[in-house]
Amino acid sequence: MSTTSNSQPSSEPELSPEEIQAVIDRILAKDTAARTKSGGVRGRAQAISTLDEEHSEFDGEQQDLAERRALRRVAGLSTELEDVTEVEYRQLRLERVVLAGVWTEGTADDADNSLRELAALAETAGSEVLDGVVQRRLKPDPGTYLGSGKAQELRDIVMSTGADTVIVDGELSPSQRRGLEDIVKVKVIDRTALILDIFAQHAKSREGKAQVELAQLEYLLPRLRGWGESMSRQAGGRVGAAGGGIGSRGPGETKIELDRRRIRTRMAKLRREIAGMKPARDTKRANRKRNAVPSVAIVGYTNAGKSSLLNRLTDAGVLVENALFATLDPTVRKAETADGLGYTLTDTVGFVRSLPTQLVEAFRSTLEEAADADLILHVVDASHPDPEGQIAAVREVLTEVDARKLPEIVVLNKADAADPFVVERLRQREPRHVVVSARTGQGIPELLEAISDGIPRPTVQLELLIPYDRGEVVSRLHSPDAEILSVEHVENGTKLEVKVREGLAAELGPFLRRG
Repeated sequence: MSTTSNSQPSSEPELSPEEIQAVIDRILAKDTAARTKSGGVRGRAQAISTLDEEHSEFDGEQQDLAERRALRRVAGLSTELEDVTEVEYRQLRLERVVLAGVWTEGTADDADNSLRELAALAETAGSEVLDGVVQRRLKPDPGTYLGSGKAQELRDIVMSTGADTVIVDGELSPSQRRGLEDIVKVKVIDRTALILDIFAQHAKSREGKAQVELAQLEYLLPRLRGWGESMSRQAGGRVGAAGGGIGSRGPGETKIELDRRRIRTRMAKLRREIAGMKPARDTKRANRKRNAVPSVAIVGYTNAGKSSLLNRLTDAGVLVENALFATLDPTVRKAETADGLGYTLTDTVGFVRSLPTQLVEAFRSTLEEAADADLILHVVDASHPDPEGQIAAVREVLTEVDARKLPEIVVLNKADAADPFVVERLRQREPRHVVVSARTGQGIPELLEAISDGIPRPTVQLELLIPYDRGEVVSRLHSPDAEILSVEHVENGTKLEVKVREGLAAELGPFLRRG
């Protein structure tokens, strides 16, 4: 190739620094728009609501939320030194993570939605999501989950982004986690460990903390790892330097075996503690059953708006946060229908796709609140990209706790932010539904009417004549346990036509009108 062309002066005009910067800005803007259009996981995860207003006037003062947010890390304030040859320091910043998933079945949109949900879980746990990748495979690789080649590509992404953690959208076996960590050279956790970490952060009650710790230990037990000779306490019986000599003989049990035994002992203690807490919950539930108080359980996918709906219906003031698994402990509140019939509303823990089996077992006593209800309000986030997938995930867990056969009302929440076509599609699919917005109050009267029609009502109709000196009986009939049809004051007392439950009907036998 001739070199004379290089000596010729360029005929193209030189760009000024301002023009060069304008070109760079245009390229960056197009790149950002392309990533947004392609559904990348950078930025705020779609599983978290994008509404500006997080609370309504019905949510109360939210003092618990203020306590939770009292100490928060702020990204982008780092002043760390570039040259640390003479200074030892430690970083205090948000954990930077890269997500990785394997797409084995379903559509590409299903895989993207699952990864976006993982991004929302990672944000809730207190990390910053840098990037996410999805690999198409028939089944996960038994050695590294992704395969050795894709694991090397993931390592390059981790190095280029400066991430310090990889979160896998699935449950890793101990060997898969170890094999992937050996390649990417940073910490690797799976979806189950991430959810357990969120539960550990948000558990407040004594029972909730015990349930989370039990689930964590069940997850940790098969994943304990040894670290060289420090994990071995065994020594041979040989004498001399080869065997270590006097004082070197261990108890005949390796340290990893000791750790496993301690974990099993702790798990047994936690199971006894949880079993000891169960009678108190059973006693409260038995009191409600004895008084024949109808129970309505609010269930649904995490961040579907269950706590906001409870606050709207009862002014409970339960913590509301635009995050996944914000509330774990069940909350029970009294409520009444428009005609004065009393019932209870119970807010339960949220569900998620592939909810770890350890959590289902540990929170079984909490989930029993839904199994013992007379009516289930199944709250669905109608603005979510995949509401049908959420409905299927919730019903799968309800089947596990024997609550699938109970009467169910599907509450299509966040109607103010949902696509009308999606709402109509869900309405066609679910015959018994109500469209509401817990934030604006849309559809709340219709929901209250549906609850009033759905809960069991008094069925025994009686005609009573109660003397005027037995006013406490009349007062008892004005409670939420009975339904008064007519009242008439006559010479001998108060004549009432009422509907009561069977237990109360037996107590009213002396006041029945004869003839």
